[in-house]
Amino acid sequence: MGPMQKTPECPVQAVDLVRHYGELRAVDGVSFEVQAGEVFGLLGPNGAGKTTTLRMLSTLIEPDEGHATICGMDTTEDIEGVRRRIGYQTGDTKLYERLTPVEFLRYFGALHDMAPELIETRIKELCDLLGFGEYKDRRCGTLSTGQAQRVSLARALLHDPDVLILDEPTSGLDIISSQFILDFLVEEKSRGKAILYSTHIMSEAELLCDRLGLLYKGRLLQVGPFEEVLAATGQTSLTRAFLAAIAEFDEGAARLTQDAP
Repeated sequence: MGPMQKTPECPVQAVDLVRHYGELRAVDGVSFEVQAGEVFGLLGPNGAGKTTTLRMLSTLIEPDEGHATICGMDTTEDIEGVRRRIGYQTGDTKLYERLTPVEFLRYFGALHDMAPELIETRIKELCDLLGFGEYKDRRCGTLSTGQAQRVSLARALLHDPDVLILDEPTSGLDIISSQFILDFLVEEKSRGKAILYSTHIMSEAELLCDRLGLLYKGRLLQVGPFEEVLAATGQTSLTRAFLAAIAEFDEGAARLTQDAP
């Protein structure tokens, strides 16, 4: 027998994550993983704990309990290593208004210690892929919301990370811009990226995600592929499945399921 091959590290692992804000237990024992070439959808209403969970995985805040790893690196012990392997974007990420998209991306390429030649190559690639060539030399402060989101996504992708952590990236976008980003993420998944995608828009999750985690009041109520989540709740739509899971967890929310589509 030849030497045993090392099993590749799971790109994203969250284990019993807990985070408090004062008396509020914003994230309460959350565990899941995301594999390479997979989109994992973290679904929940505003205030469910989605952003807090993603910020812990992105090294922006530390968990009070539990731990997380990105490509085998602990998010609290190897912060710089983790940041080299992730691209993190939120729906309200701001651009530097006085810079053009090209200048903005050059700046972040330098922050990632990328070689100047590689920065220019990646800017051209992303400009073509994300379709912002027409306004690449305009000041970011003049861009529409959809245009700015494309540039923001390019920033997250510039260093070609293994893991994408996206927090409501289509927030505030029209249907055409939203669909463009969703289609682009399908392409990134096909390239082997592990994508953690937070949203409260159930139709997006149905179109994009391979597996889902239903988050409510800091707790993961269901985790699994779309079909398994429906089967576990006995429902025929993701909206009704989510509301049924909430009703089972929170008796006071049971009435929400009555009129759901």
